[in-house]
Amino acid sequence: MKNKTLLLFFLLFQFSFSQNVKLKTGDILFQSMNCGPLCEAINEVTEGYQGKDFSHLGMVYIKNDSIFVIEAAGKAVKVTPYETFKTYTKEEMFVGRLKRKYRKYIPEAISFSLQQVGVPYDDEYLYDNGKYYCSELIYDAFLHSYKKPLFDLFPMTFKSPKSNEYFEVWADYYKKLKMEIPEGQLGCNPGGISTSDKLNIIGTIE
Repeated sequence: MKNKTLLLFFLLFQFSFSQNVKLKTGDILFQSMNCGPLCEAINEVTEGYQGKDFSHLGMVYIKNDSIFVIEAAGKAVKVTPYETFKTYTKEEMFVGRLKRKYRKYIPEAISFSLQQVGVPYDDEYLYDNGKYYCSELIYDAFLHSYKKPLFDLFPMTFKSPKSNEYFEVWADYYKKLKMEIPEGQLGCNPGGISTSDKLNIIGTIE
C-alpha cells in the first residue's frame, strides 16, 4: 500500500510539473530539436538539466498579453510568436526561471535582446564576433544587465568523446566556411545554461 501511495504521489508530481507553468517575461525555454547529425554531435558533447539534450533556447517576452520568444535562429536575431516557436520540436520544452535575486536584471536583458533584432546569426559559433547564436545572445543579454557574467563560458569541443576525433559533420561544416574549427575557444550552449545555479527548471510545456 505504501509503495502504491508513493507511486501515486510521484505521478501526480510529474503531472503537476508539466502542466502548471504560466510563462513570464524572462523565462528561458529549452528545446531539443531534430536537426540531424549536427544536433546529434551537439548532444554528444553537451549535457543539460537531468541529462536532457537541448540544442536550442529562447527568452520569453510578453507584450500586450501576447507571448513571444526572442531568439537567435535562422538568419538573425528575431522575435518569434510563441505558437511558432513551439512548433520547432515535437518534444516537451523545459522552462527555466531565474532565481528571485536575479529577476531584477530581466527588463534590461530584454531591452538589450530587442536591440539585437536583425543582428546576423553566428554560424561560425565564435564568441564576440558581432553575431549571435542562441545561447550566446542570452549570455550577452545578462552580461549587459548584470554588469558581469551571470552564466558561464566553457571551452568548446567539436570532437567525439568516443574517438577524440572531430565529428565529420563539424569538419565538413567548417570546411565549407573556409575556417579552422574553433576547438577549445570559449562559448556556451543551451545545455550548460539549463544547469546554471542562477535559475530553476520550473516545469515543462508541450
